[in-house]
Amino acid sequence: MRWDGGVSDIGHATRPDGDKPAMGSANMNTIEEHTMDQRLANKVAVITGAASGIGAATAKTFVEQGARVVLGDIQDELGASLAEALGGTEHATFCHCDVTDEQQVEAMVETAVSQYGGIDIMFNCAGIVGAVGPMSTTPAAEWKLTIDIMLNGVFYGMKHASRHMKAAGSGSIISMSSTAGVMGGLGPHAYAAAKHAVVGMTKNLAAEVGSCGVRVNCIAPAGMATPMVADVITGNHQNLDETIAALAEGSPLKGRAGLAQDVANAALWLASDESGYTSGLTLTVDAGATTGSTAAAPAFADYEPMKREAGRTGLE
Repeated sequence: MRWDGGVSDIGHATRPDGDKPAMGSANMNTIEEHTMDQRLANKVAVITGAASGIGAATAKTFVEQGARVVLGDIQDELGASLAEALGGTEHATFCHCDVTDEQQVEAMVETAVSQYGGIDIMFNCAGIVGAVGPMSTTPAAEWKLTIDIMLNGVFYGMKHASRHMKAAGSGSIISMSSTAGVMGGLGPHAYAAAKHAVVGMTKNLAAEVGSCGVRVNCIAPAGMATPMVADVITGNHQNLDETIAALAEGSPLKGRAGLAQDVANAALWLASDESGYTSGLTLTVDAGATTGSTAAAPAFADYEPMKREAGRTGLE
């Protein structure tokens, strides 16, 4: 299964020197001590779906790396708690944001501009599994809501972030696709349709705004050990241990499950100046699954003499 979710355990904000200040305490201000080493120093980021999962892991990573972050989500209590844990308004601000409402997405972007002076990074991360089942029985209302969240929400984020970034002459827009947006058969129909569309929008917007100095990329993860995927695999969104074990067993990388932090690390690279010559990319975070890699050994994994015409082998 290839559904992007995330972990809700944000843990501690680890500084580049490895120390772990108590989240939400006065020690959080020590983040500024290492701005010279931070990959997002002085940048401002907006993240949708930021209250939990991959969004929360990314928000934590961005703040650790020097960014000020506006967190958007419909999970108000989780979002507000996360913003406080990340150091309060000096480092992070929470906004209620339903990505199906364009005005709320716009307001979130404008909060970044008014409170922190601009927007350098837009990460469209909000998502759900959405409508599930055969095409022939999928209710139209469930299809429409899935597309509204997974595709229209990305469009609104791209629209309002790109407006400011074009004027500024720089910026990085990152959106969540999925391996289900790269290959068929890896997710429900509405989910796959939305994720394929995100890949297309990413390429088209990259072509539009590149001349303005704005980069546009997306990330295509496999099924990661997150609450959303845990709910699919185990029926319990809190059962991450069993989810990790199941994903590790089926992983093309022996014994290695994909984690929310793996996606956060990819987002960090795309947000940073290290990817300054990268635009229009769909970055897979999938242990090679979309190359055809599986947990099983590939065909012809062991040597044997070359096969030639029928009945003949070897060089002679």
